[in-house]
Amino acid sequence: MNLLSDRILNMATSATLAMAAKARELRGEGKDIIGLSLGEPDFNTPDFIKDAAIQAINDNYNSYSPVDGYGELKEAIITKFKRDNNLAYTPSQIVVSTGAKQSLANIAGVMINKGDEVILPCPYWVSYSDIVKLNDGIPVEVKTSIATDFKMTPEQLEAAITPNTKMIWFSSPCNPSGSVYSKEELRALADVLQKHPNIYVVSDEIYEHINYIGGHASMAQFDDMYDRTITVNGVSKAFAMTGWRIGYIGASEKIARACNKMQGQITSGANCIAQRAVITALNESPSRVKYMIDEFKVRRDLILGLLNDIEGFKTNIPEGAFYVFPNISHYFGKTLRGKTINNASDFSLYILEEANVATVTGEAFGNPDCIRISYAASQEQIIEAIKRIKEALS
Repeated sequence: MNLLSDRILNMATSATLAMAAKARELRGEGKDIIGLSLGEPDFNTPDFIKDAAIQAINDNYNSYSPVDGYGELKEAIITKFKRDNNLAYTPSQIVVSTGAKQSLANIAGVMINKGDEVILPCPYWVSYSDIVKLNDGIPVEVKTSIATDFKMTPEQLEAAITPNTKMIWFSSPCNPSGSVYSKEELRALADVLQKHPNIYVVSDEIYEHINYIGGHASMAQFDDMYDRTITVNGVSKAFAMTGWRIGYIGASEKIARACNKMQGQITSGANCIAQRAVITALNESPSRVKYMIDEFKVRRDLILGLLNDIEGFKTNIPEGAFYVFPNISHYFGKTLRGKTINNASDFSLYILEEANVATVTGEAFGNPDCIRISYAASQEQIIEAIKRIKEALS
């Protein structure tokens, strides 16, 4: 009999966290590693948010918080949804969690039964597949490519649907491709779903504000999709608050109540100080953090220009988030410095060992021909990292 459960033995380790740990280990050995693997803004949390946290400490917020979040925070989330997304929710439709990752785990836990299929347009965020599997669901990968800007077409969605399809999970802006679904593209997918009224959608909008085309569209904005869409968001990316661990959902009351019940048995309410700080963050205009988005756009243009100068790198032009997802299959089957590159994992490891640059294999995101490079790093680091990669491949 195994000491550990089949569940944990069959679960993959998060590839992004594994690469970050490997990079830390190599730094500990004295190597000068440039980390372009984690999706973490390199900005500090804005002072007006930190001040709110300090105020909360001084105001003695130190008790258990309500499982689904402080009432004032839920009101701030409702205001944000209305202001930024034209979505109307009530407090009973909001659940605050310890990061958007817990929001996703809650959703899977309350909605997926054994054998239910969940459609994942590839590439998808690294944890989607294992969260689905952990809850006895079956991930159904829909392959996309640079040709469609890594976006699923209505025809592909229709072809992937079976009598067992329960949900679709996707992010826009997308981690890892940076692709952004337009309102028209979402409407076309929604039109397919009108023929299948029992399929629900998880719309992961954590990168909503890191958008270079000036318009974010939510699936829940359509009246005929509102009750069938769970909108997931949080403050980690746009507000540079990754370690504060606050995410949230807007959903039908029945789903929200179920997530509240699930969370009540797992973690209860999220961190009280972080919640008070997020009230301030969300009540402010998104323009308060625009300086970060402006800088990310400069870095995007910088890294695209540098990568286009390397033989064998094919990239789309990401319209959001802070990643590029180049196709590097040109190098498969080639031997570089005595090492044969058979796949994206080999390529990513080669870049780490030979160029001292940490990236993430596309296999973790459901696309084995690509790697993910985060440009949430300084311009100087980006320039040096791509220079090292180019030298390692020459």
